[in-house]
Amino acid sequence: MFYVPWQPWLAWGPAFYLYFRSLTNQEFELRKHWQHLLPGLLFAGLYAAAALYDLVWGRAGHGWALPYHFGTKGAAANFLDALSAPAEWLGYGLMLGYGLATLRLFRRYRRYLDDNFSDTARLRFRGLRDLLVAALLGLLLWVGFEVVNRAVGPLGYGDYWYAYFANGALVYYLSIVGLQANFAAVTPLRFEPAVAGVGEVPFNSEPLISAEIAPGPGTITEEMATAPATPAVAMPPVPAVAVADAPKAAAVAATRVGGASEREATADALAPELHPWREKLLTLMAEQQPWLEPELTLAELAHRLRTNTSLLSHVINTGCGQNFNDFVNRYRVAEAERKLQDPRLAHYSLVGIALESGFNSKSTFNRVFKKLTGRTPGELSRPKP
Repeated sequence: MFYVPWQPWLAWGPAFYLYFRSLTNQEFELRKHWQHLLPGLLFAGLYAAAALYDLVWGRAGHGWALPYHFGTKGAAANFLDALSAPAEWLGYGLMLGYGLATLRLFRRYRRYLDDNFSDTARLRFRGLRDLLVAALLGLLLWVGFEVVNRAVGPLGYGDYWYAYFANGALVYYLSIVGLQANFAAVTPLRFEPAVAGVGEVPFNSEPLISAEIAPGPGTITEEMATAPATPAVAMPPVPAVAVADAPKAAAVAATRVGGASEREATADALAPELHPWREKLLTLMAEQQPWLEPELTLAELAHRLRTNTSLLSHVINTGCGQNFNDFVNRYRVAEAERKLQDPRLAHYSLVGIALESGFNSKSTFNRVFKKLTGRTPGELSRPKP
């Protein structure tokens, strides 16, 4: 036991950070970032070298007795005791620094998802974030006991009981959540902090959207040069329409879902040459109804419009006043509201309404519906079958 490094914080912080990077970017390569693990590897290497010297070279090879701790600990292991405290505090610092940096990347990653995917529930990796938060709380608890031990102590084993108990509970929590969670990405992801200069990626950089469609015939360069600056499509209130026109009505009604500030968003902030792109986008959404596809992404929508994701994202964010996720889900919620109020669909369950409106799960449907309308689907009065 004296030849096992018991400072997991040296490796935990970098491991969380690198694992998150590997989950959110299919092009991530560990061999290019192994230096993050260097402190933990060096510390483990020292213990391995001590074991080789004391147990293999000394005891097995030359018959030397182990002089410390009742003949179970050699000179090299005893020498490493002097490094235990510095390594422990270094591990605390690494875990705290890498943990906070990873949480900051989580926030940027959430914006990346909202700007690129219409269904984000399975891509948020909430389980991994919860594990990281639990590990940071365990770290703060243990550091608190260490500070009290040095300022007031020394604390005895009984005094440390609560810290050991918390660490044991943390281990069980990590094991249970880790076994239950599925962190495999179901969609190729390319979230990557923007590189500023040479060297490691800074933690405060913004994410890049790398799933670009290469310019070609009909892209921004060609069409913006020829298309007239037509006014943006107006969004009138939903008129009474026939059932055959209901999907189009739902598409128009999508602009009414949400807060007042969002309803008042117009294309005025767009450059004049981008007005045709907003018109094409809204026409596509009303006529082809791509929002009925649960896995719709920004890249797929840009491909249908024959443009790139950067331009389309700017049109949606500026010209429609929303991110991509909210923009698409407004159409789905409007369609769901229409179906919920249709007497002929009164026998449909909420799950059936959700699936036929473009959602792929009831939980996502409830969450998005509540976010955009301020009420749950069950609170909406439905006609009796």
